[in-house]
Amino acid sequence: MALVTPPQNYEDLIRLIHDRHDGMSKTYQRISVYLTQNPNDVAVHSVNAIAERCGIHASSFVRFAQSLGYKGFKELQALFQRRLATAAPGFEARVKALETELSAAPERSEKGFLRDLVVRDIASLQLLLDEIDDRDLATAADLLFKAEVVYLLGQLRSAPVVDLLRYVLTMLGKRCVLLDAGGGLATHMARSIGKRDVLLAVSFRFYANEVVNIVEEAGQRGTDIVAISDSTLSPLAKWARVLFAVPEHDYSFSRSLAAPMCLAQALVVAVAARVQDDDQAPRIPTVTGT
Repeated sequence: MALVTPPQNYEDLIRLIHDRHDGMSKTYQRISVYLTQNPNDVAVHSVNAIAERCGIHASSFVRFAQSLGYKGFKELQALFQRRLATAAPGFEARVKALETELSAAPERSEKGFLRDLVVRDIASLQLLLDEIDDRDLATAADLLFKAEVVYLLGQLRSAPVVDLLRYVLTMLGKRCVLLDAGGGLATHMARSIGKRDVLLAVSFRFYANEVVNIVEEAGQRGTDIVAISDSTLSPLAKWARVLFAVPEHDYSFSRSLAAPMCLAQALVVAVAARVQDDDQAPRIPTVTGT
């Protein structure tokens, strides 16, 4: 049933999509995920181009918009365009320049592949800087700093992110437990998370089932969870006290970890700043070899 008054700004639209997501059809859920993960692409491309990228017929996007109370997709798209125009000075120009550069690149050599990935990573890192809320960064750093134990969870391509976090946090003197999938014990180990501990979980499409299940079980017990994922519609979002929805672009073969790795490093630097114990001559305690 169409709404009498559809959302008139981007924030209200995303809130409505979140509220309705679980009750949507599979097709509408896929559209919802694409819209929330690629707001800038939605703003600058035609509905046909968006539909082709998403692998769903354009008419489904039109019906999706109408289900939210809009006359058609262009009316919904206008909210994304207004958001992009006010998000950051010159950002729309950067997006268009990137699209032009990538589409015009004739080089299909090994160096050309590297160049394409670097250019895309630069765009993802810039978007990360524009999108991540400094209050979320502060809250997450406080949680990690105050936690008795930081439990780290990530599998498949998310594993390198939590491996980096374990290394640096351990060297800063933080007690860390990696919920390793090896041996099938991660779920059982997670049940040891205490009330003064924090779970930091990382997962991207297509979300590892064990990671999703552990986050859900920990969330139901009231555990403080910091999540790094790719969308505010991620299954981790419901249980996260702090969710970092890291912008991600589809690559021809692989997806880069540049943005989530950068975010992980920013978190540990913020934690390091909090463990300084002397304002006059700050010194970060570290674990050193013997």
